[in-house]
Amino acid sequence: MINLHKDHESLLTIIIVVFLGLSTVIAIIPAYDMQEKVTPLPKGLDLTTSERNGLKIYISEGCAACHTQQVRSIAMDNKWGKRPSIPSDYYYSKQRLSFLQQSPSILGSERTGPDLTSVGTRQPSDDWHLLHLYNPRIVVKESIMPGYSWLFEKKKKSAVSEKDVVINVPKEFMNDDKYDIVATKEVLDLVAYLKSLKQVDLYNTSSPEFIPALTKKEAASIANEANNLPDGEQLYIDKCSACHQLNGEGLGGAFPSLKGSPIVLDENHDLMIQIILQGYDARAEYAVMPSFTDQLTDAEIAAIANHEKTSWGNKAPTISEEDVKKVREYLKTLTP
Repeated sequence: MINLHKDHESLLTIIIVVFLGLSTVIAIIPAYDMQEKVTPLPKGLDLTTSERNGLKIYISEGCAACHTQQVRSIAMDNKWGKRPSIPSDYYYSKQRLSFLQQSPSILGSERTGPDLTSVGTRQPSDDWHLLHLYNPRIVVKESIMPGYSWLFEKKKKSAVSEKDVVINVPKEFMNDDKYDIVATKEVLDLVAYLKSLKQVDLYNTSSPEFIPALTKKEAASIANEANNLPDGEQLYIDKCSACHQLNGEGLGGAFPSLKGSPIVLDENHDLMIQIILQGYDARAEYAVMPSFTDQLTDAEIAAIANHEKTSWGNKAPTISEEDVKKVREYLKTLTP
């Protein structure tokens, strides 16, 4: 044993045995043990064929290099999900490919782009995702994400069929009006996967909590002393700015402008509230706006509406939580 350092073969053998032993005890056994214990959440759904194909495209295009799918337990992550992520959230997407093949990791390690844990809830619009994947600058001017134009097909207008999914690319991004941009099956599968990313609600069980931040600065900014409403500007940034833009000017041919909008400036605010609650799909030149009925409370809708009514030069009477409640109750009476 004294001369072990001179016996290179024995030394290498010991190193390999110790490495394999530690790997088995520290990594392999705990991983298999966790896989045996983790079960799907009661309301969790397995991926459809289209969504699973979209997951494969998500992996092959390297999306996990810039986007995470993990809501950490710290307060700054509560904008990405209602609760911290738990192992059961990944039950269906992390099934092994085979006995020897583990499914690729999609949790990610960097947030060059936003976390996608609940992107299907934050952004349920097919049109937005398709435009974003074709050229991210169409919907987010400051985006550094590369476009995935190869997932689309450029077709002459005369060759486009009813089955083709055409995306409304603004003129400044499409300088040839003889062609249309058509979504391929691959990008439609990818969008289906992205829209499936929604945190499952936990019922009748303890939900993990976020570790509160050390400062109360963020919490203090949420309250609105004048009308006791949430921070409408922050809500607008989180829920609306991806389409209508931070400056409220929207995108021509895709999302309407809120700056100077007759609906926003109208003293009768019922239509504006109805659009936020039910969504909007009445004009072919614009993409479909999703419904926020189940996503936003009456107070949050009032806060967003007031931000829109008083920003970008808009000067319109503000509304209250009670105004939203009345419209919501009225719309319920119209539902069969």
